[in-house]
Amino acid sequence: MSLCPVQIKAQTWTMKQCMQYAVEHNHEVKRAELELDNYEASKLGAIGNFLPSVNAGIGAQYNFGRAIDPETNTYTDVSTFYNDYSMYASLPVFDGFSRLNALKAAKASVLMGRNALREQQDQTALATLQAWVNALYYERMVAMAKEKVEETALLLRQTQVLEEVGRKSAADLAQIEAQQAEAAFELTRQENLRASAMLDLKRQMALPLSEELRVKSEESFGSEDISRSEECGMRSENTQKAENTTKSVIDSTSTTNLTPHSSLLTPQNHPELLQARYQMQAKLYEWRQARASLFPSLSLSAGLNTTYFKTLHTKTTSSFSDQFKNNMGEYLGATLSIPLFNRLQTITSIRKAKNNYRIARETYEDKQRELEKLSREAWQDWLAYLKQTEQMIEKVEADSIAYQLTRRQFEEGLSTAIDLHTTSTQLLQSKATLLQCQLMAMVKHELVRYYNGEQIWTE
Repeated sequence: MSLCPVQIKAQTWTMKQCMQYAVEHNHEVKRAELELDNYEASKLGAIGNFLPSVNAGIGAQYNFGRAIDPETNTYTDVSTFYNDYSMYASLPVFDGFSRLNALKAAKASVLMGRNALREQQDQTALATLQAWVNALYYERMVAMAKEKVEETALLLRQTQVLEEVGRKSAADLAQIEAQQAEAAFELTRQENLRASAMLDLKRQMALPLSEELRVKSEESFGSEDISRSEECGMRSENTQKAENTTKSVIDSTSTTNLTPHSSLLTPQNHPELLQARYQMQAKLYEWRQARASLFPSLSLSAGLNTTYFKTLHTKTTSSFSDQFKNNMGEYLGATLSIPLFNRLQTITSIRKAKNNYRIARETYEDKQRELEKLSREAWQDWLAYLKQTEQMIEKVEADSIAYQLTRRQFEEGLSTAIDLHTTSTQLLQSKATLLQCQLMAMVKHELVRYYNGEQIWTE
Protein backbone atom coordinates (compact mmCIF):
# COMPACT_ATOMS: atom_id res chain seq x y z
CA MET A 1 0.00 0.00 0.00
CA SER A 2 1.52 3.29 -1.09
CA LEU A 3 0.99 6.35 1.08
CA CYS A 4 1.11 9.77 -0.52
CA PRO A 5 2.63 12.85 1.19
CA VAL A 6 -0.80 14.49 1.62
CA GLN A 7 -1.99 11.55 3.69
CA ILE A 8 1.21 11.67 5.75
CA LYS A 9 0.28 15.10 7.14
CA ALA A 10 -3.45 14.47 7.53
CA GLN A 11 -3.84 11.03 9.04
CA THR A 12 -3.01 9.42 12.33
CA TRP A 13 -0.81 6.40 11.82
CA THR A 14 -1.70 2.89 12.92
CA MET A 15 0.83 0.14 13.53
CA LYS A 16 0.30 -1.50 10.11
CA GLN A 17 0.51 1.81 8.27
CA CYS A 18 3.81 2.67 9.93
CA MET A 19 5.30 -0.73 9.12
CA GLN A 20 4.11 -0.64 5.50
CA TYR A 21 5.52 2.83 4.95
CA ALA A 22 8.84 1.83 6.52
CA VAL A 23 9.11 -1.28 4.34
CA GLU A 24 8.46 0.78 1.21
CA HIS A 25 10.95 3.54 2.01
CA ASN A 26 13.68 1.95 4.12
CA HIS A 27 17.17 2.21 2.59
CA GLU A 28 18.23 -1.26 3.72
CA VAL A 29 15.22 -2.73 1.93
CA LYS A 30 16.12 -0.86 -1.25
CA ARG A 31 19.68 -2.21 -1.05
CA ALA A 32 18.29 -5.72 -0.65
CA GLU A 33 16.16 -5.18 -3.76
CA LEU A 34 19.26 -4.19 -5.75
CA GLU A 35 21.11 -7.24 -4.46
CA LEU A 36 18.22 -9.41 -5.66
CA ASP A 37 18.46 -7.78 -9.08
CA ASN A 38 22.17 -8.70 -9.17
CA TYR A 39 21.28 -12.34 -8.44
CA GLU A 40 18.70 -12.31 -11.23
CA ALA A 41 21.27 -10.83 -13.60
CA SER A 42 23.70 -13.62 -12.68
CA LYS A 43 20.96 -16.17 -13.41
CA LEU A 44 20.41 -14.60 -16.83
CA GLY A 45 24.14 -14.84 -17.51
CA ALA A 46 24.13 -18.52 -16.49
CA ILE A 47 21.32 -19.19 -18.98
CA GLY A 48 23.28 -17.37 -21.69
CA ASN A 49 26.23 -19.73 -21.22
CA PHE A 50 24.18 -22.46 -22.93
CA LEU A 51 23.91 -20.38 -26.11
CA PRO A 52 26.61 -20.21 -28.79
CA SER A 53 28.89 -17.20 -28.89
CA VAL A 54 29.06 -15.38 -32.25
CA ASN A 55 31.73 -12.80 -33.07
CA ALA A 56 32.73 -10.77 -36.09
CA GLY A 57 35.97 -8.97 -36.80
CA ILE A 58 37.47 -6.53 -39.29
CA GLY A 59 41.20 -5.83 -39.58
CA ALA A 60 43.22 -3.41 -41.65
CA GLN A 61 46.99 -3.31 -42.05
CA TYR A 62 49.19 -0.85 -43.91
CA ASN A 63 52.68 -2.13 -44.77
CA PHE A 64 55.62 -0.06 -45.90
CA GLY A 65 59.22 -0.97 -46.26
CA ARG A 66 60.34 -4.59 -46.44
CA ALA A 67 57.39 -6.99 -46.01
CA ILE A 68 55.95 -10.25 -47.38
CA ASP A 69 53.68 -9.99 -50.38
CA PRO A 70 50.58 -12.15 -49.59
CA GLU A 71 50.00 -12.82 -53.30
CA THR A 72 53.50 -14.19 -54.09
CA ASN A 73 54.65 -14.96 -50.55
CA THR A 74 57.95 -13.23 -51.28
CA TYR A 75 59.65 -10.24 -49.76
CA THR A 76 58.89 -6.87 -51.28
CA ASP A 77 59.67 -3.29 -50.41
CA VAL A 78 56.57 -1.63 -51.86
CA SER A 79 53.75 -0.22 -49.76
CA THR A 80 50.67 -2.44 -49.45
CA PHE A 81 47.25 -2.38 -47.85
CA TYR A 82 45.77 -5.57 -46.35
CA ASN A 83 42.16 -5.93 -45.12
CA ASP A 84 40.54 -9.02 -43.57
CA TYR A 85 36.96 -9.88 -42.49
CA SER A 86 35.87 -12.78 -40.30
CA MET A 87 32.84 -14.14 -38.48
CA TYR A 88 32.94 -17.18 -36.23
CA ALA A 89 30.85 -19.01 -33.65
CA SER A 90 31.67 -21.47 -30.87
CA LEU A 91 29.53 -23.73 -28.74
CA PRO A 92 30.66 -25.78 -25.71
CA VAL A 93 29.22 -29.27 -26.01
CA PHE A 94 30.44 -30.86 -22.79
CA ASP A 95 32.16 -29.26 -19.81
CA GLY A 96 31.58 -31.75 -17.02
CA PHE A 97 28.13 -30.21 -16.31
CA SER A 98 29.82 -27.02 -15.14
CA ARG A 99 27.28 -24.74 -16.86
CA LEU A 100 24.35 -26.79 -15.55
CA ASN A 101 25.56 -26.56 -11.95
CA ALA A 102 26.29 -22.86 -12.43
CA LEU A 103 22.68 -22.35 -13.53
CA LYS A 104 21.34 -24.30 -10.54
CA ALA A 105 23.56 -22.25 -8.21
CA ALA A 106 22.27 -19.03 -9.80
CA LYS A 107 18.65 -20.14 -9.34
CA ALA A 108 19.34 -20.95 -5.68
CA SER A 109 21.00 -17.55 -5.27
CA VAL A 110 17.91 -15.82 -6.66
CA LEU A 111 15.72 -17.64 -4.13
CA MET A 112 18.22 -16.74 -1.42
CA GLY A 113 18.06 -13.09 -2.51
CA ARG A 114 14.27 -13.07 -2.42
CA ASN A 115 14.23 -14.41 1.11
CA ALA A 116 17.00 -11.98 2.10
CA LEU A 117 14.76 -9.18 0.83
CA ARG A 118 11.81 -10.62 2.74
CA GLU A 119 13.95 -10.92 5.88
CA GLN A 120 15.08 -7.31 5.57
CA GLN A 121 11.47 -6.22 5.14
CA ASP A 122 10.47 -8.17 8.25
CA GLN A 123 13.38 -6.79 10.27
CA THR A 124 12.46 -3.27 9.20
CA ALA A 125 8.84 -3.92 10.17
CA LEU A 126 9.87 -5.30 13.57
CA ALA A 127 12.12 -2.31 14.28
CA THR A 128 9.29 0.01 13.27
CA LEU A 129 6.87 -1.97 15.44
CA GLN A 130 9.11 -1.52 18.48
CA ALA A 131 9.50 2.19 17.76
CA TRP A 132 5.73 2.54 17.27
CA VAL A 133 5.04 0.75 20.56
CA ASN A 134 7.46 3.06 22.36
CA ALA A 135 5.79 6.10 20.81
CA LEU A 136 2.32 4.84 21.74
CA TYR A 137 3.48 4.02 25.27
CA TYR A 138 4.77 7.53 25.89
CA GLU A 139 1.67 8.97 24.21
CA ARG A 140 -0.45 7.15 26.80
CA MET A 141 1.95 8.11 29.59
CA VAL A 142 1.62 11.76 28.62
CA ALA A 143 -2.17 11.39 28.78
CA MET A 144 -1.88 9.82 32.25
CA ALA A 145 0.49 12.58 33.35
CA LYS A 146 -1.92 15.28 32.14
CA GLU A 147 -4.74 13.56 33.99
CA LYS A 148 -2.56 13.51 37.09
CA VAL A 149 -1.80 17.23 36.77
CA GLU A 150 -5.51 18.02 36.47
CA GLU A 151 -6.29 15.79 39.42
CA THR A 152 -3.64 17.34 41.68
CA ALA A 153 -4.74 20.84 40.65
CA LEU A 154 -8.30 20.01 41.72
CA LEU A 155 -7.02 18.43 44.93
CA LEU A 156 -4.92 21.51 45.65
CA ARG A 157 -7.93 23.80 45.32
CA GLN A 158 -9.91 21.58 47.66
CA THR A 159 -7.05 21.52 50.17
CA GLN A 160 -6.73 25.30 50.03
CA VAL A 161 -10.40 25.66 50.87
CA LEU A 162 -10.10 23.11 53.69
CA GLU A 163 -7.00 24.89 55.00
CA GLU A 164 -8.88 28.20 55.07
CA VAL A 165 -11.67 26.72 57.18
CA GLY A 166 -9.15 25.05 59.49
CA ARG A 167 -9.74 21.43 58.49
CA LYS A 168 -6.28 21.05 56.95
CA SER A 169 -2.90 22.23 58.16
CA ALA A 170 -0.28 24.23 56.30
CA ALA A 171 1.85 21.08 56.15
CA ASP A 172 -0.92 19.22 54.31
CA LEU A 173 -1.23 22.10 51.85
CA ALA A 174 2.53 22.08 51.29
CA GLN A 175 2.44 18.34 50.62
CA ILE A 176 -0.27 18.76 47.99
CA GLU A 177 1.66 21.63 46.39
CA ALA A 178 4.71 19.37 46.23
CA GLN A 179 2.60 16.67 44.59
CA GLN A 180 1.36 19.17 42.01
CA ALA A 181 4.93 20.24 41.22
CA GLU A 182 5.95 16.58 40.96
CA ALA A 183 3.04 15.90 38.58
CA ALA A 184 4.03 18.87 36.39
CA PHE A 185 7.64 17.66 36.36
CA GLU A 186 6.54 14.15 35.38
CA LEU A 187 4.40 15.57 32.57
CA THR A 188 7.36 17.50 31.19
CA ARG A 189 9.56 14.41 31.40
CA GLN A 190 7.02 12.21 29.63
CA GLU A 191 6.51 14.81 26.90
CA ASN A 192 10.25 14.87 26.27
CA LEU A 193 10.38 11.06 26.14
CA ARG A 194 7.45 11.08 23.73
CA ALA A 195 9.23 13.55 21.46
CA SER A 196 12.34 11.34 21.43
CA ALA A 197 10.23 8.25 20.69
CA MET A 198 8.55 10.07 17.80
CA LEU A 199 11.93 11.00 16.33
CA ASP A 200 13.06 7.39 16.57
CA LEU A 201 9.86 6.21 14.87
CA LYS A 202 10.34 8.71 12.03
CA ARG A 203 13.90 7.53 11.58
CA GLN A 204 12.82 3.89 11.41
CA MET A 205 10.14 4.78 8.88
CA ALA A 206 12.49 6.95 6.79
CA LEU A 207 9.92 9.70 7.25
CA PRO A 208 11.11 13.34 7.04
CA LEU A 209 11.66 14.62 10.56
CA SER A 210 9.75 17.80 9.75
CA GLU A 211 6.55 15.85 9.04
CA GLU A 212 3.86 15.74 11.70
CA LEU A 213 3.31 12.25 13.08
CA ARG A 214 0.68 10.93 15.44
CA VAL A 215 0.12 7.31 16.42
CA LYS A 216 -3.00 5.47 17.39
CA SER A 217 -3.85 1.93 18.40
CA GLU A 218 -6.48 -0.20 16.70
CA GLU A 219 -7.20 -1.90 20.06
CA SER A 220 -8.92 -0.52 23.13
CA PHE A 221 -6.90 -1.34 26.22
CA GLY A 222 -9.40 -0.09 28.77
CA SER A 223 -6.79 1.36 31.15
CA GLU A 224 -8.20 4.87 30.77
CA ASP A 225 -11.66 3.62 31.72
CA ILE A 226 -10.24 2.05 34.87
CA SER A 227 -8.68 5.35 35.94
CA ARG A 228 -11.94 7.19 35.35
CA SER A 229 -14.14 4.97 37.52
CA GLU A 230 -15.73 7.47 39.80
CA GLU A 231 -17.05 5.17 42.48
CA CYS A 232 -15.15 2.78 44.69
CA GLY A 233 -15.48 -0.79 43.55
CA MET A 234 -17.27 0.15 40.32
CA ARG A 235 -15.99 -1.73 37.22
CA SER A 236 -16.61 0.07 33.91
CA GLU A 237 -18.13 -1.75 30.94
CA ASN A 238 -14.95 -1.33 28.84
CA THR A 239 -12.82 -2.60 31.72
CA GLN A 240 -14.95 -5.72 32.04
CA LYS A 241 -14.82 -6.17 28.25
CA ALA A 242 -11.03 -5.90 28.20
CA GLU A 243 -10.78 -8.37 31.07
CA ASN A 244 -13.12 -10.83 29.37
CA THR A 245 -11.22 -10.54 26.09
CA THR A 246 -7.92 -11.24 27.83
CA LYS A 247 -9.39 -14.22 29.66
CA SER A 248 -10.89 -15.68 26.49
CA VAL A 249 -7.57 -15.48 24.67
CA ILE A 250 -5.79 -17.12 27.59
CA ASP A 251 -8.41 -19.84 27.91
CA SER A 252 -8.16 -20.63 24.20
CA THR A 253 -4.41 -21.14 24.46
CA SER A 254 -4.09 -22.55 27.98
CA THR A 255 -4.34 -26.14 26.73
CA THR A 256 -0.94 -25.80 25.13
CA ASN A 257 0.76 -25.62 28.56
CA LEU A 258 3.05 -22.90 27.23
CA THR A 259 4.08 -25.25 24.41
CA PRO A 260 4.09 -23.81 20.88
CA HIS A 261 1.80 -25.17 18.21
CA SER A 262 3.35 -27.90 16.08
CA SER A 263 3.74 -25.48 13.18
CA LEU A 264 6.02 -23.38 15.39
CA LEU A 265 8.36 -26.20 16.41
CA THR A 266 10.35 -25.97 13.18
CA PRO A 267 9.48 -22.72 11.35
CA GLN A 268 10.34 -23.99 7.86
CA ASN A 269 8.68 -21.03 6.14
CA HIS A 270 10.72 -18.42 7.97
CA PRO A 271 12.59 -16.25 5.41
CA GLU A 272 15.81 -16.28 7.42
CA LEU A 273 15.81 -20.08 7.46
CA LEU A 274 14.92 -20.26 3.75
CA GLN A 275 17.75 -17.86 3.03
CA ALA A 276 20.23 -20.15 4.80
CA ARG A 277 18.79 -23.21 3.02
CA TYR A 278 19.12 -21.71 -0.47
CA GLN A 279 22.61 -20.47 0.35
CA MET A 280 23.51 -24.05 1.27
CA GLN A 281 22.09 -25.25 -2.04
CA ALA A 282 24.03 -22.61 -3.97
CA LYS A 283 27.27 -23.69 -2.27
CA LEU A 284 26.51 -27.33 -3.11
CA TYR A 285 26.15 -26.53 -6.81
CA GLU A 286 29.29 -24.39 -6.72
CA TRP A 287 31.15 -27.37 -5.28
CA ARG A 288 29.88 -29.56 -8.11
CA GLN A 289 30.83 -26.86 -10.59
CA ALA A 290 34.38 -26.87 -9.22
CA ARG A 291 34.59 -30.65 -9.58
CA ALA A 292 33.65 -30.29 -13.26
CA SER A 293 37.16 -28.95 -13.88
CA LEU A 294 38.45 -32.52 -13.53
CA PHE A 295 36.58 -33.64 -16.66
CA PRO A 296 37.60 -33.01 -20.28
CA SER A 297 35.68 -30.38 -22.22
CA LEU A 298 34.51 -30.51 -25.83
CA SER A 299 33.53 -27.53 -27.94
CA LEU A 300 32.57 -26.95 -31.58
CA SER A 301 33.50 -23.94 -33.66
CA ALA A 302 32.66 -22.68 -37.15
CA GLY A 303 33.43 -19.56 -39.10
CA LEU A 304 34.24 -17.85 -42.36
CA ASN A 305 36.76 -15.22 -43.42
CA THR A 306 37.91 -13.28 -46.45
CA THR A 307 40.59 -10.75 -47.31
CA TYR A 308 41.35 -7.85 -49.59
CA PHE A 309 44.88 -6.90 -50.71
CA LYS A 310 46.14 -3.94 -52.70
CA THR A 311 49.58 -2.83 -53.74
CA LEU A 312 49.59 0.92 -53.48
CA HIS A 313 50.40 3.14 -56.48
CA THR A 314 49.43 0.37 -58.96
CA LYS A 315 46.30 -0.16 -61.05
CA THR A 316 46.50 -3.94 -61.53
CA THR A 317 44.85 -4.92 -58.25
CA SER A 318 41.60 -6.90 -58.46
CA SER A 319 38.41 -5.19 -57.35
CA PHE A 320 37.22 -5.37 -53.75
CA SER A 321 34.11 -7.41 -54.64
CA ASP A 322 36.11 -9.99 -56.60
CA GLN A 323 38.67 -10.45 -53.83
CA PHE A 324 35.96 -10.52 -51.17
CA LYS A 325 34.23 -13.38 -53.04
CA ASN A 326 37.29 -15.28 -54.28
CA ASN A 327 39.19 -15.14 -50.96
CA MET A 328 36.20 -16.37 -48.92
CA GLY A 329 36.94 -19.41 -46.76
CA GLU A 330 34.92 -21.46 -44.25
CA TYR A 331 35.94 -23.76 -41.47
CA LEU A 332 34.38 -26.16 -38.98
CA GLY A 333 36.30 -27.53 -36.02
CA ALA A 334 36.07 -29.39 -32.75
CA THR A 335 38.29 -28.95 -29.73
CA LEU A 336 38.80 -31.46 -26.95
CA SER A 337 40.58 -30.13 -23.88
CA ILE A 338 41.88 -32.65 -21.34
CA PRO A 339 43.09 -31.27 -17.98
CA LEU A 340 46.40 -32.82 -16.95
CA PHE A 341 48.15 -30.58 -14.46
CA ASN A 342 47.52 -26.95 -13.50
CA ARG A 343 49.74 -26.63 -10.42
CA LEU A 344 47.06 -28.05 -8.06
CA GLN A 345 44.72 -25.12 -8.67
CA THR A 346 41.76 -27.40 -9.45
CA ILE A 347 42.25 -29.45 -6.28
CA THR A 348 42.49 -26.24 -4.24
CA SER A 349 39.28 -24.84 -5.75
CA ILE A 350 37.39 -28.06 -5.11
CA ARG A 351 38.57 -28.18 -1.52
CA LYS A 352 37.52 -24.60 -0.83
CA ALA A 353 34.14 -25.10 -2.49
CA LYS A 354 33.52 -28.22 -0.42
CA ASN A 355 34.41 -26.38 2.79
CA ASN A 356 32.12 -23.49 1.82
CA TYR A 357 29.27 -25.96 1.38
CA ARG A 358 29.95 -27.51 4.79
CA ILE A 359 30.04 -24.05 6.38
CA ALA A 360 26.69 -23.20 4.78
CA ARG A 361 25.21 -26.48 6.00
CA GLU A 362 26.37 -25.82 9.56
CA THR A 363 24.93 -22.31 9.34
CA TYR A 364 21.60 -23.70 8.17
CA GLU A 365 21.37 -26.26 10.96
CA ASP A 366 22.38 -23.67 13.57
CA LYS A 367 19.82 -21.20 12.22
CA GLN A 368 17.13 -23.87 12.39
CA ARG A 369 17.81 -24.53 16.08
CA GLU A 370 18.04 -20.82 16.83
CA LEU A 371 14.70 -20.04 15.20
CA GLU A 372 13.05 -22.95 16.97
CA LYS A 373 14.28 -21.56 20.30
CA LEU A 374 13.20 -18.00 19.47
CA SER A 375 9.78 -19.13 18.28
CA ARG A 376 9.20 -21.04 21.52
CA GLU A 377 10.32 -18.02 23.56
CA ALA A 378 8.03 -15.68 21.63
CA TRP A 379 5.09 -18.02 22.18
CA GLN A 380 5.80 -18.35 25.90
CA ASP A 381 6.32 -14.60 26.31
CA TRP A 382 3.06 -13.89 24.51
CA LEU A 383 1.08 -16.15 26.83
CA ALA A 384 2.92 -14.77 29.85
CA TYR A 385 2.10 -11.16 28.95
CA LEU A 386 -1.54 -12.09 28.37
CA LYS A 387 -1.73 -13.53 31.87
CA GLN A 388 0.18 -10.57 33.31
CA THR A 389 -2.29 -8.25 31.59
CA GLU A 390 -5.20 -10.04 33.26
CA GLN A 391 -3.48 -9.81 36.65
CA MET A 392 -2.57 -6.14 36.20
CA ILE A 393 -6.18 -5.28 35.28
CA GLU A 394 -7.23 -6.61 38.67
CA LYS A 395 -4.36 -4.79 40.39
CA VAL A 396 -5.20 -1.47 38.74
CA GLU A 397 -8.81 -1.91 39.78
CA ALA A 398 -7.75 -2.61 43.37
CA ASP A 399 -5.29 0.32 43.42
CA SER A 400 -7.99 2.59 42.01
CA ILE A 401 -10.34 1.60 44.83
CA ALA A 402 -7.55 2.13 47.38
CA TYR A 403 -6.81 5.57 45.98
CA GLN A 404 -10.44 6.64 45.98
CA LEU A 405 -10.85 5.49 49.59
CA THR A 406 -7.64 7.23 50.69
CA ARG A 407 -8.71 10.44 48.97
CA ARG A 408 -12.05 10.44 50.73
CA GLN A 409 -10.32 9.77 54.02
CA PHE A 410 -7.94 12.65 53.31
CA GLU A 411 -10.87 14.97 52.64
CA GLU A 412 -12.43 13.85 55.94
CA GLY A 413 -9.14 14.22 57.81
CA LEU A 414 -8.63 10.50 58.41
CA SER A 415 -5.43 10.17 56.35
CA THR A 416 -2.42 12.29 55.56
CA ALA A 417 -1.16 13.77 52.32
CA ILE A 418 1.70 11.28 52.40
CA ASP A 419 -0.78 8.38 52.39
CA LEU A 420 -2.62 9.98 49.48
CA HIS A 421 0.64 10.45 47.57
CA THR A 422 1.64 6.84 48.20
CA THR A 423 -1.62 5.38 46.88
CA SER A 424 -1.65 7.79 43.96
CA THR A 425 1.89 6.84 42.94
CA GLN A 426 1.07 3.16 43.30
CA LEU A 427 -1.97 3.55 41.06
CA LEU A 428 0.02 5.40 38.41
CA GLN A 429 2.75 2.75 38.45
CA SER A 430 0.14 -0.02 38.14
CA LYS A 431 -1.47 1.72 35.17
CA ALA A 432 1.93 2.14 33.51
CA THR A 433 2.77 -1.54 34.11
CA LEU A 434 -0.60 -2.58 32.69
CA LEU A 435 0.05 -0.51 29.59
CA GLN A 436 3.48 -2.11 29.22
CA CYS A 437 2.00 -5.61 29.49
CA GLN A 438 -0.68 -4.83 26.93
CA LEU A 439 1.79 -3.39 24.44
CA MET A 440 4.33 -6.17 24.98
CA ALA A 441 1.59 -8.76 24.43
CA MET A 442 0.93 -7.07 21.10
CA VAL A 443 4.64 -7.12 20.21
CA LYS A 444 5.05 -10.78 21.20
CA HIS A 445 1.98 -11.73 19.18
CA GLU A 446 3.54 -10.15 16.10
CA LEU A 447 6.78 -12.00 16.86
CA VAL A 448 4.87 -15.29 16.99
CA ARG A 449 3.47 -14.52 13.53
CA TYR A 450 6.94 -13.51 12.33
CA TYR A 451 8.57 -16.77 13.45
CA ASN A 452 5.71 -18.66 11.86
CA GLY A 453 6.70 -17.19 8.49
CA GLU A 454 3.83 -14.69 8.15
CA GLN A 455 4.20 -11.20 6.72
CA ILE A 456 3.57 -9.06 9.77
CA TRP A 457 3.60 -5.75 7.88
CA THR A 458 0.66 -6.55 5.58
CA GLU A 459 -3.01 -6.30 6.38
